[in-house]
Amino acid sequence: MEPGGFGELLGNDVSKLAAAIKPCQAVLAAARAAGMLVIHTREGHRPSMTDVHAYKRDKKGAVAQVIGTPGPFGLILIRGEPGHDTIQAVYPVQGEPVVDKPGKGSFYATDLEAMLSAQGIETLFVCGVTTEVCVHTTVREGNDRGFHCVVISDACASFFDDLHEAALKMISAQGGIFGSLTDSGKFAAALRSAGDETKEEA
Repeated sequence: MEPGGFGELLGNDVSKLAAAIKPCQAVLAAARAAGMLVIHTREGHRPSMTDVHAYKRDKKGAVAQVIGTPGPFGLILIRGEPGHDTIQAVYPVQGEPVVDKPGKGSFYATDLEAMLSAQGIETLFVCGVTTEVCVHTTVREGNDRGFHCVVISDACASFFDDLHEAALKMISAQGGIFGSLTDSGKFAAALRSAGDETKEEA
């Protein structure tokens, strides 16, 4: 998300990801007001880099050359470094779990599924960056585990407009083969409506 970070060092225009920030803020505000469980995820590796698997470590492309190298916010994609943290605009509040994942998907080598199962959660509202990589991988993993994944389209972003659009189409294709789509406005409105109905019943 920041200049000098992982995304930019791969040659991308990180300013394109800023489009997702305000929608993410709206989603967070609505979810918190409704008392929903909010879980944050972030990709990164142990300082020892012992969890960087051989394919990623030995790859001859830019990714292998960037992980663990010094940047303006510390070592790139290394846990505990300033640049590995969540940006302040969507920072977790006290009590919200943070899942550190060594891969693109939020279920890979994490305890996310255990947390969701323990809380009886069946539906996931997913947002973040980038749409076609971390968001898409998480949705596919969630779908295979029996979760209904709803992607909040404007609260996701990509460095590439065509990949963003294609990723969203793939999720909702064939009647929702991987999940469903909504936007931040509809999400917030639905939660407000549900809250009003609960107040009326009380």
